[in-house]
Parts: sequence; structure tokens; C-alpha cells
Amino acid sequence: MKDSYTHVVLGLGGLGSAACYWLSRRAGTDVLGIEQFELGHGRGESQDHSRIIRKTYHTVPYVRFAEQAYEAWGTVEEDSGEQLVLKTGELNFWPPKTTLDEAAYNESMAACGVPYDILDAAELRRRFPQFRFDGDIHAVYQPDGGLVGAIKANEAHRRLALRNGATLLDNMPVKQIRPVNGGYEISAGGRIFSAEKIVVAGGPWTNRLLAHFGLELPLKVTHEQVTYVDSPHLQEFSPDRFPVWIWMIHDNYYGFPVYGAAGVKIAKDRFSPTDTDSRGFDPDAGNERDVLRFLEDHIPRAAGPVLYTKTCLLTHTPDADFVLDRIPGHPNCVCAVGATHAFKFASVIGRTLSELLIDGQTPADISAFRFDRAALSLPGVWNLPES
Repeated sequence: MKDSYTHVVLGLGGLGSAACYWLSRRAGTDVLGIEQFELGHGRGESQDHSRIIRKTYHTVPYVRFAEQAYEAWGTVEEDSGEQLVLKTGELNFWPPKTTLDEAAYNESMAACGVPYDILDAAELRRRFPQFRFDGDIHAVYQPDGGLVGAIKANEAHRRLALRNGATLLDNMPVKQIRPVNGGYEISAGGRIFSAEKIVVAGGPWTNRLLAHFGLELPLKVTHEQVTYVDSPHLQEFSPDRFPVWIWMIHDNYYGFPVYGAAGVKIAKDRFSPTDTDSRGFDPDAGNERDVLRFLEDHIPRAAGPVLYTKTCLLTHTPDADFVLDRIPGHPNCVCAVGATHAFKFASVIGRTLSELLIDGQTPADISAFRFDRAALSLPGVWNLPES
């Protein structure tokens, strides 16, 4: 096994696995991916059956990037021969009191030619009788929304990277990164590797890796969870009958049809700060009660006993925007932070990282994701509710 590579990717979760795949399409055996835990571990952010994919975003650049995400996933599906994106349609419920700007979402979609329907309570009941809401609730339906099979997608990215000649190593925690002769020396898992270019895709462990570059981002890591419910009416919640949905407030509820497990999936953001090393894996009983109550009140035929509740981590930036940029002072190194909502973009983020390193530029508009933006340098700009 060689110890010198052009491209080294640190972290093989959703974003790092995607970066390995897209780099390997062009660089083949000159790609090394390093993961501190075992491949497919459940300690991070992206290892579950499903993640929402959608075009409903609050700015034109995000909508455009979302459209590119569908294109990137299509390439992976064609390359793997496996369906990864399942369009179910997406419902965004807008309560009278919300912390979000509905007009910004609808105007951004309209500017990009993304179709959507605004459904009043009566039309909502007619088209989606599974939901029960008062007359003061309306919803926006976007037919391209759906889910990405997260576990399947991660495995596909890694499998294809290996097929293209990349080397992927797990259980290799990084101990040191230092500049050497215009490149970098990486000490990981008791071995020394040399790299010309580096991708930092550490998720909740990003700052631990950036410390080797003398940098720290104002990130917060929270302990979240999702619950699968064993409804007695699962056939009514199959992907062809039940869309993904989001309750459009900051600390939102959101849910999925039956996919990957024999239950309806529902979650409510907790925003509970945690430490990446000492976090526990026990579910929060209060959050579990909240989501079950929401089902009983608003999706009653989905209600039933808990199948299981799964915990995960999320990494937040102060403005909830990604970090996707070159590392300051290190033009041959790039970093990606998903800011809690990146999995739908995972493949296009991987493609963008590969373009930055191989081509020196990317056609994607990533101007809002730079290291030098105000939200990453000014104190007290947090958009995250305190727990």
C-alpha cells in the first residue's frame, strides 16, 4: 500500500464519501480517504435510512444548488445502477406564527421556475387525508421533494470510489497534519501519509482537524434523534401515498413515509448541545413523547407504538449556512461543514470540492459559504435557539 497521494479526504461520512467518489472519477488511485471510526459508523450525522431532499429553499442560490444536487445524485444512480433518490412530493406546513419567511421560499422557487402549489386546509384534506389540521393552516406542495436513501448513498459513494481505484481506510484517527515541502504530512492510525491536497469533511469533529491548520470555526454540535413508529396502517404511509413533510418553524417537526424500516419516521429538532466524545446514545423521552403527541393530533393513523428511536449529531454554523471553501492560508485544502441540512446536497458538495481541488474553480455559486463571511467572524450572530 502506497503512502503518497495527490488527494486525501479526512472523514468518510456523507460529505467525505461523496468527495472521495467525485475525486476518484478523475484522479483514480491518487485518492485516499481516512475515517477515524469504522466505515458506516453511527456516531455522526448521516447514517440513517433516509434524509429529505427538496427544492424548497429561501434563496435563489440555494434553490439552484438544490437543482444541481438532483443532477449529481442522478450521476451516482446511473454509475451505481441503484436508486438513491425517491420522489414522494414534499409538503411544507405554514402555521400562523412562524420564525421563517414563507414569501422568501415561494419567491425563490418561482424565480427558478420550480413548480409548487399552495393548499388551503380544505384542499390539503382532499389531497392528503392522512393529515389533520385546523383551518388556519395552509401548506405548500412541491412535487420534486422526497428522500435520499442515506445509508445506501454513503455506501454507493464509497463502493464506487473503490471501484475507481481510491483507497479507503477506517479506524485511522488523525493525530497530526503539517506542511512539508509544499504539501502535507498526515499522521493517522500509526501511519504517515503525504498529500498534495486535502479535503476536511470531519462533521462534528471539524474543529479538531482544523486545529492542525491553526483555525477554529464557531460551530455548535447538538444531540438529535428520530423516531420510527409502528403504525397499524402502514400501507397508507407508503412513499407513493405519503409525502415527506416539514412543519415550518425553526424548532420544527418533520417526517417521512415508510422507507428502510417498517415504521413511519418523525422527528423534532432538540438543539441540545453535546460533546462529540462524551455524548450518550440514549433517546430523550420528552422528545419522543412530543413526536408521538404530534402524530396523535395531526397524523392520527400513523400513531402507534415506538419501533425504535435513533440518536445522531448535527453540526451548526451561526447562520445555518454551509462552509464550502478553501481553507484560509492553504489554497490546496478545502473544507465542508453541512450546517445540519447538507445530506440532500452531499453528492454535489463532493463534486464541488473535487472541482475546487482539480480545476481550481467551480461553476457552483458558493459565495454564501465562504470562510470569511461575517457570521463566522463576528461574535453573537447565532441563529440557533438556546436549549
